[in-house]
Amino acid sequence: MKTAYWLALVLVIIGAVNWGLVGLFQFDLVAALFGPASGLSRLVYSLVGLAGIALAGIATTSQASHRHASMPVAAH
Repeated sequence: MKTAYWLALVLVIIGAVNWGLVGLFQFDLVAALFGPASGLSRLVYSLVGLAGIALAGIATTSQASHRHASMPVAAH
């Protein structure tokens, strides 16, 4: 799980940097490296998207477990 988390994090950072470059300079680094609309570019975009979804799931699961851990146990 730890390796998958770090891989997802690196992919999301790559995506964030790419979107920052697109927004600031209208430069798509992924397309420049692998060709616009190439199979490899589409693979990178897809992996970044899946990594974002995975991290969103990890974050919500992690927050939920922290929230439940800090709740006091009710006495019966």
